[in-house]
Amino acid sequence: MEVTGQIKDVRERVKAWKGEGLSVGLVPTMGFLHEGHESLIVRAVAENDRVVVSDFVNPMQFGANEDLATYPRDLEKDTALCEAAGADLLFCPKPEEMYAPDFSSFVEAGGVSAGLCGRTRPTHFRGVCTVVCKLFHIAAADRAYFGQKDAQQLAVIRRMVRDLNMDIQIVGCPIVREADGLAKSSRNTYLNEAERKAALALSRAVFHGEALLDGGERDASAIVSEMKKIIEAEPMARLDYVELVDADTIEPVEKAEGRVLAAVAAYIGPTRLIDNFIKEA
Repeated sequence: MEVTGQIKDVRERVKAWKGEGLSVGLVPTMGFLHEGHESLIVRAVAENDRVVVSDFVNPMQFGANEDLATYPRDLEKDTALCEAAGADLLFCPKPEEMYAPDFSSFVEAGGVSAGLCGRTRPTHFRGVCTVVCKLFHIAAADRAYFGQKDAQQLAVIRRMVRDLNMDIQIVGCPIVREADGLAKSSRNTYLNEAERKAALALSRAVFHGEALLDGGERDASAIVSEMKKIIEAEPMARLDYVELVDADTIEPVEKAEGRVLAAVAAYIGPTRLIDNFIKEA
């Protein structure tokens, strides 16, 4: 597996692959890779001739008081995981490689990015769209792979691709969980033992909401209320939101019909975690 921090290297390698008629998959990540990321790489390897993984902690998607400086990083471990999973190229640029000192061009997906996480992180999805757009241009991939844990991000990227007529297929992949149900996240490393136990309130709420929907409940407020109770019963949890929305538009719904997303965000101590389920109701 080749490792580079240079945009020109990625472009040259992908151009050579395309010249051979090979398909290319892209797995964008912010590093500190875990089994969730590994599942994306494995799927990309299965569905493409060559796979590029990006490993870049994107400063543009962090707010002023968020955890950019402390976000976990381990490039050596990431490199080993990517190679073992079958990736062909690991792209790990420095911020100055991705953003010129006078960088001033941004990509936004309105509407779909306004609610849920966008309500409390108003610049986050602009940063996501901008860096993902850049990665799509750099890697010129046929397919890009994203996890469902970041369900709103997935919806935002799909909207950007549709609206801007980007020639790339977006592939959403299932949430990967710990044995006790906690959704895999790089930020789980922030949790101490007590916080790690308390964080299970999120997955319990998600599983309960899903069970209610499976059992025939269609009233969105009833499902949300029951999910909130579980998180609010955990003393170490501070709820950000629980909402039931249309999975594609991220617009709130009163009744669960069609493809819906139940999304949860909460702080466990200082750490903000998210979880969700998507169901065809």
